[in-house]
This record gives sequence, structure tokens and C-alpha cells, in this order.
Amino acid sequence: QVRLVESGGGSVQAGKSLRLSCTVPRYTFSSFVMGWFRQAPGKEREGIAVIDSDGSTRYAESVKGRFAISKDAVKNTLTLQMNSLKSEDTAMYYCAVDPSLADGVVVTFVPQFGYRGQGTQVTVSS
Repeated sequence: QVRLVESGGGSVQAGKSLRLSCTVPRYTFSSFVMGWFRQAPGKEREGIAVIDSDGSTRYAESVKGRFAISKDAVKNTLTLQMNSLKSEDTAMYYCAVDPSLADGVVVTFVPQFGYRGQGTQVTVSS
């Protein structure tokens, strides 16, 4: 079992920034693919960012250029920096990891990852 814990959500105005963090077990950093997905009320889950074990990143078009995913093995943390937030970014955000996937998995597959956290709410007001 892999326990993930998100933090950093909240309510902000459009155009502002938020940083989400996810505490991840240290042993996952060397080989696990990690990512973030979100789900808004009444909508499908959307994979938004993925980072490979080698640090390569990929993003959904909806967040490309505004969001950045990173990981810190010293702090055991997966981070999602969200800039220029829009009202349509309002959703529950989840971090996710999977030990069975190879590097290069498409970002749309992140909601299918084997382990995820409990989620953190992000609300953006216009």
C-alpha cells in the first residue's frame, strides 16, 4: 500500500497562484511514475500532469504553460505549481503514482494510476 497525502488547496481569485504538495514515500522516487489529476463536479476525471522517474514531464493542453509538476526526493514531495488560475480550474485535485508503468505514459492515463491521495479542493473565483 502506498499512502499519499495532498495539501495546499484553497480558494483564490482568478489570475492568482497556488502550490499543491503531495507527500510520497521515499522509495517511490527512483522508479515510480507520478502525476496529478482533477475532477470537477459533474465532469470526468482529467489527467493534467505527469512526471517520469527520470524527471521528464508532460501536461494536458488545458494547463500547459500555467502549471508545473516537480518532485523532490529529499523532501519526499510531489508538487504542482499552478499559476494564472482560471475559474475552470476549480476541481478536486489528486496526486497519483504507479509502480508498474514505464516512463512515457500519456497524461490522460493519470486517473488510472494504481495509487492516489484523498484529494485537495481548489476553488477559483472570477
